[in-house]
Amino acid sequence: MVSPKRVGVSIVLNLTSAISIVFLNKLIYVRYGFPSMTLTLVHFLTTSLGLFLCAKLDVFSPKSLSLLKVLPLSISFCGFVVFTNLSLQFNTVGTYQLAKAMTTPVIMTIQALFYGKNTSLRVKLSTIPVIFGIFLNSYYDVHFNFLGTLFAGLGVLVTSTYQILVGTKQTEFQVNSMQLLYYQAPLSSLILLCVVPFFEPVLSLPWQLSFEALGMVLVSGLVAFMVNLSIFWIIGKTSPLTYVH
Repeated sequence: MVSPKRVGVSIVLNLTSAISIVFLNKLIYVRYGFPSMTLTLVHFLTTSLGLFLCAKLDVFSPKSLSLLKVLPLSISFCGFVVFTNLSLQFNTVGTYQLAKAMTTPVIMTIQALFYGKNTSLRVKLSTIPVIFGIFLNSYYDVHFNFLGTLFAGLGVLVTSTYQILVGTKQTEFQVNSMQLLYYQAPLSSLILLCVVPFFEPVLSLPWQLSFEALGMVLVSGLVAFMVNLSIFWIIGKTSPLTYVH
């Protein structure tokens, strides 16, 4: 039986870390001009290192998994973080947060179409004010732009897919959140490591930044570790819809 106390702690941790990382990342983009995909790579590497240390400290026991089976989740993880970070970079914080709220109806749609899972009428009705609010914000936001909208839309779609996969894969593999993320995070890091150099100056970047900027990037990475871990905790103990709410 899932402990309500543990779920509550996971939700509070996720809420705190998720809010913190939004403002941290926005600060890093605006003040230091740090590239979005490279920051995502830092987040993945930090998460991988954090999980490795947790395993060494016996916080959890890694379970053997097929990398090929984890690959779809790792790819969606890359898309989830990359597109949400790009959305944050090209949108205002308010628009970014409102766009994320669209994840709820998209998850409900995907679950209904591909998994045969229908949500209650009350939950469906609760999404109407959200959608209406997003429409109003998009219409009146003076910073509204095509790229921001594109990245926000892609972010919502990939995020919804990712959150559903997190829940299904934990059940399919019979693993807990840390055991699954233990494989997923390094694999996602490797994928991005192969892609990012074609778009951003990864190797020369550290020499162009101040110690303050590097410190902020590392702090962002640590907070990202808590965000990623708490996402898995919440979805593993509840459902994708619980997380997005």
